[in-house]
Amino acid sequence: MSRLGYLAKRLAMAIPVVWLGTTITWFAIFMGPIDPASRLLSEGQTRNPAAYEAAQTQLGLNQPPLQHYVDWMSNLLTFDLGQTWLLYEGSNVNALILDFLPRTLWLGLWSVLIAVAIGVPLGFYAGLHSNSLSDYLASLGGIVWRAMPNFWLAIMLLAVLSISPTLFGFTFQWESLLVPLDSISGSPDMSRIWTVDGFLAATKKVLPAALVLGSASMGNEMRIGRTAMLEVRNEAYVDFAKAKGVSDRVLVWKHIFRNALVPLIPIITSEAFLLIGGSVLVETVFGINGIGYLFYQAAIQGDLPLVGTLMYVFILMTVGINLVQDVLYTIIDPRVGLEGS
Repeated sequence: MSRLGYLAKRLAMAIPVVWLGTTITWFAIFMGPIDPASRLLSEGQTRNPAAYEAAQTQLGLNQPPLQHYVDWMSNLLTFDLGQTWLLYEGSNVNALILDFLPRTLWLGLWSVLIAVAIGVPLGFYAGLHSNSLSDYLASLGGIVWRAMPNFWLAIMLLAVLSISPTLFGFTFQWESLLVPLDSISGSPDMSRIWTVDGFLAATKKVLPAALVLGSASMGNEMRIGRTAMLEVRNEAYVDFAKAKGVSDRVLVWKHIFRNALVPLIPIITSEAFLLIGGSVLVETVFGINGIGYLFYQAAIQGDLPLVGTLMYVFILMTVGINLVQDVLYTIIDPRVGLEGS
């Protein structure tokens, strides 16, 4: 099977996953124990039959369940997401997602980049120099970093960056470093991201939150990278290449490094799944108005239709990450695209 055929097959397999996840979401919200119509009404209005019936009509719950399901699914598939009911009342959901989602994607992008750029090289270095002092220090650092709770690390980081600590006679001020910021916390300005100053400012704004969000991933990737490097080093083809006189540099970069990346792909992508849920906590602590924060607010305020819509967005993001994982597999290991041929 060609690489293109393999990817087309994976894309076709993703369709029932999206359908099943969306169907379960509809059933849990509109057929579950919580009545969405009653959550849209104040305590006094819930006892008013006319107000309750009007809320039922607004949500389409006066229709037969099958008809409501078909209409709801059709609206989601065509991205006709309607309006909010309680949170940002009357606002267009499409506009809200386009406003909030880029901040979460920007935060997630830097979280993954920080975790990969630090965790993977340290893990590979520890694996190449196993049972050495550098190996012990890297492994201990990964365990300690992995063990720190995100909420605690977020609070500590905010405290350190806000008090302008003095190190070796140098006063560190995060707000004035490289590009000035009005505050450490808050949402990045995504409208100027295509300019140099706007890019630097938006990046600087999310870096503390990205460091917190990617901290757990960093420790995992360091540990798995070290293990993968040790396993690949003991493979027979590595010994054969050494016997043929292949230099250490070529051996590491051409044979060991690339094959050690294969088991790391699902680890990195699975950590990306955690970033979707973890962004709810981190965005709340750092005051970033991303889609995780929007989901949290919709859930606690009972805007169930918005919760269902955001769940659909999360499902699409999760399936999209899975497809990216499949693409990376075919790039790093070309044999994947040839399975079944």
